[in-house]
Amino acid sequence: MVWIAKTFEQLSNLELYQILALRQEVFIVEQNCPYLDADGKDPLAVHCLGWNGAILHAYTRILPKQIIYEKYASIGRVITAKAARGRGLGKKIMEFSISEAQNLYPADPIKISAQSHLEGFYNELGFEATGEEYLEDNIPHKAMVLKDKRN
Repeated sequence: MVWIAKTFEQLSNLELYQILALRQEVFIVEQNCPYLDADGKDPLAVHCLGWNGAILHAYTRILPKQIIYEKYASIGRVITAKAARGRGLGKKIMEFSISEAQNLYPADPIKISAQSHLEGFYNELGFEATGEEYLEDNIPHKAMVLKDKRN
């Protein structure tokens, strides 16, 4: 696996196509959740990609504070391709993304909107739930903030 981070402008047309195809495959088709994935935030994001050769297996996007959350940088669109699951790639892409976010925005804490059934997964990465469960695109979610282990 090769892990890279790119701004929107650095992405090739083929890379962007693969990102959007993977997000649609999982978030819209597999999870049966019709929503507008192209939300206008991708041009503001840093995109973290996990490649196995020419195939995109894992992905996230990082956004600076004031885009999703006023006081937090965020990591979202966390995804592992169905064919690549069960190999720990979700943990690896998140560890890579956390490191990238901390390098990009060292003064900003990180917040995510996690599907509730994945709370334990994100706890293992150092995130803590804050607030009540809520529905996002008809799926139960929890806001979670990364405990700062750098100090």
